[in-house]
Amino acid sequence: MYKEILSAYSDITLYHPEIIKIFNYLVYGAAAMLCAILISFTTTPMVRVFAYKIGAIDIPIDNRRMHKTPTPRLGGLAIYLGFVLTTLIFCEEITPALITIWLGGSVIVLLGMLDDVFRLKAMIKFIVQIGVAFIAVWQGVRIERIFIMGDEILFGHWSVLITVLWIVGLTNAINLIDGLDGLSCGVSAISAISLLLVSILMGDDPSMTVLMAVLAGSCIGFLPFNLNPAKIFMGDTGALFLGFTLSVISIQGVMKMHTLVSFVIPIVIFAFPIFDTAFAFIRRILKGKSPFSPDRGHLHHRLIDMGLNQKQTVAILYAVCALLGLSSILFTGDKVWRAGVIILLAILLLVLNFLFLKNPKTREQTGIGLMMASEEKKRTENKETAEDNKDNNENN
Repeated sequence: MYKEILSAYSDITLYHPEIIKIFNYLVYGAAAMLCAILISFTTTPMVRVFAYKIGAIDIPIDNRRMHKTPTPRLGGLAIYLGFVLTTLIFCEEITPALITIWLGGSVIVLLGMLDDVFRLKAMIKFIVQIGVAFIAVWQGVRIERIFIMGDEILFGHWSVLITVLWIVGLTNAINLIDGLDGLSCGVSAISAISLLLVSILMGDDPSMTVLMAVLAGSCIGFLPFNLNPAKIFMGDTGALFLGFTLSVISIQGVMKMHTLVSFVIPIVIFAFPIFDTAFAFIRRILKGKSPFSPDRGHLHHRLIDMGLNQKQTVAILYAVCALLGLSSILFTGDKVWRAGVIILLAILLLVLNFLFLKNPKTREQTGIGLMMASEEKKRTENKETAEDNKDNNENN
């Protein structure tokens, strides 16, 4: 039996060298992902201790925050360490994208750490993000062209502005959805895995595929500490780093692919954070507020206010992001209409959940025992009143 397996393997190696090449390529990527998971997971407890040492603690002082007790921030440092250390080990080729992430990501992480401790002004962070985006431009990581139905559209000198807008925009989008335990980190992991699958199917750039696998692994390793109830938040340290890294990887690894609609793939993968941020900016501007002023109008806040708990809200948004990620895979095979069906399905499921949860009757009929916060408070008050009346009657 052993000789037969060796003989079959020899035949495959001899007549199908491409299969072996792909197999080795996948094993190498899986090993890189596993390494990132282990480093991120094992460094998180130490980062948590460090957060307490330097006072990077998130204290719930307003109604936007879902946690009830002070929780350490700075968890993104573990994600950063998992990514950087793993890429130093596994990345044989030093590409412009990797240099951009090492340099720009380090600046972003330092900015995030300062913000997690001292709470910097939004304008300061915005200016630094623009400066970091120019590191990508300097390294040649630019959105120079897109493909629409096979036609190439060149941006020329506009490529610099478009690249900076994409990097800064996605960096803030990932940061702004970081409002529930595990939401931003999980969405980033799903997005990285979606980019990874697209890259594997296209097979254009193995070095970028390894970067995507490492980023996904760094998120997965941190996630057990970040899921509800969170033991540590990744803070701006993690959210800004993930947003910046995802934006760079998407430019170099996806937007330059020769597909029918190459620019649509990253937009679909990041649809949830992009549109949630866009609506937040529009909402705040229409109210005469700064687009960077925090509020409780994000999609995850609305789901919480409809009666879902944190775990249920995060699970629904994970599912929507995963469906969008699956649709992006179909775009690589130019199956545009099938990808469109999955996108419509994701939107339909989200809308139906909203409609069911908005109505008190259908909300309870869903079977998950959901109640609006006000209804739950009222029911608790009625129960306490009934118990007081019962005690009074017994005394009488």
